[in-house]
Amino acid sequence: MNLKFTFLLFSSLIGLFACSQQADTKPTPEVPKPETQIKFKLTDFLSENPDLDKAVNDVMSQLDDTAIIAQLIMPAVGKYGQTQATIEDHINHRIIGGVLMLNGTKSEFTSMISSFEQTNKALGNLPFLYSADAEPSLVNRKIAGSTPVKKAAEISSIDEVIKVAQQISSDLNDIGINYNFAPVVDVAGNATVGYRGFGSKPGQLIPWSNTFIQETQNKNIIATAKHFPGHGLVSGDTHASLQTIDGELKEISNYPELIKEGVLSIMVAHIGVINNKQYNTNGLPATCSKTIVTDLLKNELKFKGLIVTDAMNMGGVVNVPQSATKAIAAGCHIVLMPVDAAKAHNELLARYKKDKEFKAQVIEAAKHVIRMKICLGLLN
Repeated sequence: MNLKFTFLLFSSLIGLFACSQQADTKPTPEVPKPETQIKFKLTDFLSENPDLDKAVNDVMSQLDDTAIIAQLIMPAVGKYGQTQATIEDHINHRIIGGVLMLNGTKSEFTSMISSFEQTNKALGNLPFLYSADAEPSLVNRKIAGSTPVKKAAEISSIDEVIKVAQQISSDLNDIGINYNFAPVVDVAGNATVGYRGFGSKPGQLIPWSNTFIQETQNKNIIATAKHFPGHGLVSGDTHASLQTIDGELKEISNYPELIKEGVLSIMVAHIGVINNKQYNTNGLPATCSKTIVTDLLKNELKFKGLIVTDAMNMGGVVNVPQSATKAIAAGCHIVLMPVDAAKAHNELLARYKKDKEFKAQVIEAAKHVIRMKICLGLLN
C-alpha cells in the first residue's frame, strides 16, 4: 500500500467518524404542534368564515381525547392558585389548556408564561390562553408592578376609560396574557362586585363597559363581561356560598348591547335563580344550569363567544357534585380554577367516553377554545 493511498483512506475514515459524531450529538427535534396556514384576527372569531371553520377542524383532527378535554380546563397559578411546579406537572400530563395568572408580580408572570410555553412547544401541546382579573379596580393588586391606573369608580370620563383600558392591555401584552376577565358589568349594588365596574351612574355602565371591551380587543386581548346573569343586585358573596336572584333577572338588560357590539367572552356567576318560572335553576348555580347558560345566554341572547365559569373553588359551587361535568353540560366552554385539575380532567373524560350527547358538548366547547387560539394568532 503506497503512502498516498494510506493518507486518503485515513482521511476518509476521519470524515466518516466526524459525520457519525455529528449525527449522534444532534439535538432531539421539537415535537411539531398543529399550525394554521392562514392568519386570522380576533375580529374573525364571531364571523361566518369557512376557512376558519376548516382551520379549527384541522387542529381538532390532530388532537387525542386527552388534549381535547384539556382545552376546557384552566387552573390558576400565583399566590392564591397552584404552584408553578404543579402547573408544569399538569402541562407534562397534557390535562390543561390555559392558566389564570392569580396574584403575583409582573416579572413573575412574564417568566412563568415563557417557561410554560417552552414546555408546551417541546411537548407539542397547543399554546395556552393566559387570563387575569385585570379590572381597573383590581389589576394593580392582582399584578404587582403593573402600571398604576384609576379604579373603576374613580374614572370620570370616556377618555379615561380608553386610557385605562389601553394601559392595562399594554401591560398584559408585555406579560403574555391574552384573556382579560374584565369589565364587571354588574350594577353598583353588591359590596363584593359593585365598586369594580362602571355602574355608579347607571347611564354610563353599558357605554363605558363597551368602550373598555373594544379597546381591550383592539389590543388582541379577549375581553369578558361578568358576572352573568347579574351579581349587582344580589346581597351576598358567592366566594362564601351560593347566592340567589329572587324573581326577575333585572340585570339581563346589561348584556344584549355588549353582545351586539362583539364582546368575545362572558363569565357566568355562581348565582341561583328562585321564584322565576322560566329561569329557575333548581338549586344549582347558574354555572351548572342549562336553563341559564344554553337556553338564556346562547339561545335567547344569541351569544356565540367564549363562556367561562367563575372560579370553581368558590363557595357558591364547590359543594356541587361533578361540578365540572355539570358546567360543560350546561353549555360553558371553560372550567375555571377547579379544586383539582387532574380530577376535573378525569371526570370530564369519563363522561365524554360513555355519553354521546356530552361528548358533542365537549367537542363544541373545545372547538370554541381552539377557534379563539387561532384568532389570537397563537397557532400561526
